[in-house]
Amino acid sequence: MTTALEAPAAAAVPARQVWRALYTHFRPHRAAVALGAVLALIGAASGLAQPLAAKALVDRLGHDEPIASILLVLTALVVFGTAVDALGSYVLERTAESVVLAARRSLIGRLLRLRLPEVEKTQPGDLMSRITSDTTLLRAVTTQSVVSAATGGLSFVATLVLMGFMDPVLLGVTLGVIVLIGGAVAVLMPRIAAATRRSQEAVGRISTVLERAFGAFRTIKASGAEARETAVVDAAARDAWRHGVKSAKWQSLAGSSIGLAVQVSFLAVLGIGGARVASGATTISSLIAFLLFLFYLIEPISKLVEAATQFQVGSAAVSRILEAEALEVEEPETGAATDTGAATDAGAAAPTDGRGPASVVFEDVSFRYRDDLPAVHRGVSFEVPGRGMTAFVGPSGAGKTTLFGLIERFYEATGGRVLVDGRDVREWPLAALRASIGYVEQDAPVLSGTLRENLTFAAPDAGEEEIRRVLVRARLDALVERLPEGLETVVGHRGSKLSGGERQRVAIARALLRRPRLLLLDEATSQLDAVNELALRDVVAEVARETTVLVVAHRLSTVTLADRIVVMEAGRVRAVGTHAELVEGDELYGELAATQFLAAA
Repeated sequence: MTTALEAPAAAAVPARQVWRALYTHFRPHRAAVALGAVLALIGAASGLAQPLAAKALVDRLGHDEPIASILLVLTALVVFGTAVDALGSYVLERTAESVVLAARRSLIGRLLRLRLPEVEKTQPGDLMSRITSDTTLLRAVTTQSVVSAATGGLSFVATLVLMGFMDPVLLGVTLGVIVLIGGAVAVLMPRIAAATRRSQEAVGRISTVLERAFGAFRTIKASGAEARETAVVDAAARDAWRHGVKSAKWQSLAGSSIGLAVQVSFLAVLGIGGARVASGATTISSLIAFLLFLFYLIEPISKLVEAATQFQVGSAAVSRILEAEALEVEEPETGAATDTGAATDAGAAAPTDGRGPASVVFEDVSFRYRDDLPAVHRGVSFEVPGRGMTAFVGPSGAGKTTLFGLIERFYEATGGRVLVDGRDVREWPLAALRASIGYVEQDAPVLSGTLRENLTFAAPDAGEEEIRRVLVRARLDALVERLPEGLETVVGHRGSKLSGGERQRVAIARALLRRPRLLLLDEATSQLDAVNELALRDVVAEVARETTVLVVAHRLSTVTLADRIVVMEAGRVRAVGTHAELVEGDELYGELAATQFLAAA
């Protein structure tokens, strides 16, 4: 399936926007690039002086004059030019690494703030390749290519001026050959950009396929699908290779054209210049100096072609980075400030002091994930007062889990309002809203790292005593004692070293350690055995006496503990009441209680 970021027919980013983006990356490093350019120019000037010294050497040899001083000057120019070039190269390479670092930090910070719908319609592997692979291509285009274009251009012009003073006729011959071959090189540049972009897109597909494979590694092995997945990755790798080779082909043609231009110019100058020496129109020393200048042209022309090539390669990477930066992100401090004077609605609970249980109200809420998809919620309305447990039940696809996504503002309601503490969640600063909520997801994700890092992920400042209490409440204390390194034990990729029930208990402990005012549990005990489920059910009941707990559950043992039950069907609230009331008064709930709940129990 092709995503928005992978679409091969995506519109090209305008050249002006690419230039603006390149300048944005270049601007903070102007001083360092300028220093590198000055050093490169000094090195180029020392190179330009060498043919003049060589001419003086030939003239002295012709007049039997001493040449020791000229040889010393030539040696000094070579050593000095080499040293300055090396220093300039180091300055530019260091600056290039700084450009990549800044680009990666900016892009990482932005991608981690993407809105959830944007993440769900892209491929994580492709996003990762934009951070790791595409940013690397900025190294040359924002530093070396700028300096190459500047120094190459100045050196080129200076060399032509000196050649013109030597012999305007031979200069005309040289320029004719260079212009002819330069036109052919210009035709290659768009091909380099296109091939590089397709190569980078293929690299993104490799990352996407690998991310999918490692994310379902056990499934691949259990299905005997190693060969098929290897073939998929191999196809993406071959695609990247094919486009990379095509880009290398065009770059090689562009690079080899430089030598061709100089060689053809040399032959033309040698023939015409020899005739001019024979006719007395110029001297042999001038012809030798002109030929040295001609060979010196190789470097500035190479720099100009290199700069143009690097720009084409870099522009392809910048286009992909700009596409990633165009994805919609969350603004952490959107909404009104968290002041006590915020407006409230009549009939809704007033905002609390930030420490008591939170209330939740849905007012005629409608929602759909995309305009082309059916509605998930159709006029959902209910109220949950502060403190106590509210359970949401209903058939699969009724929209229960999506309720939690709307409360957390992972998604925005397309109609109606969601209120927390009497205040529309869209008016809450995101950081303040989410700091009040503890959320245990359906699949209870555990991050790669140590057990301690996972427990304190939402509460990094939690103390040892707090962690110990939460471990006991979540019945993880025995697990910690059993692990070889206790809390410092590495749990593996996505918690692969833990069982499903242990991952759920870690997720519950992580949410409890945050001491939330609103706790959202999405089938949080579905993978627990009967003993641990009973214990954690009691913990949830205890927490519900201190805070507001919302539970999506399919087990009768959990639902019957709830102070109120919201029955949902086809995106609507069908009924609200206690277990006893709903068994008697709602046909759907009665069926669920008699079949689904009892079977799960």
